[in-house]
Amino acid sequence: MENKNKKFDLMEVVTKGANPPNCDLTMQIKVIEAYDGTARGIWKVDDQFINGIGVAMGGFVSSAADIMMAYAIASKISNKQSFTTIDLHITFHRPVMQGEVMVEARVERMGKRTAYVTAELIQNNKKTADAVSSVIIISE
Repeated sequence: MENKNKKFDLMEVVTKGANPPNCDLTMQIKVIEAYDGTARGIWKVDDQFINGIGVAMGGFVSSAADIMMAYAIASKISNKQSFTTIDLHITFHRPVMQGEVMVEARVERMGKRTAYVTAELIQNNKKTADAVSSVIIISE
């Protein structure tokens, strides 16, 4: 079985309008841009993401950050490389409600084997969460 390069696929979503991965569709995230280690997208939060106390469940918030951080790292690596998240930490500042959330991710540091990526989630001009992640870079 051929190892399909996921970076190329992610960048085609951004540059050529290719179909996004199923996780993007499930999470209702639309990538606006991804270039040179920065990615921005909109997460449409509706009632399917809302928990029993009326706010978006933290796991969904974490997933939105992780998805956008993937686009940020994808914009930095070569076609002969892939990647995967090796840890993810999130800090919540306020609840995410139904509506649109801007998710911005940035590669802060990148080495040959690992990268450090951050994300910020903003709703109604207020920060709802910050995420940091370490990503392992896999060469063919």
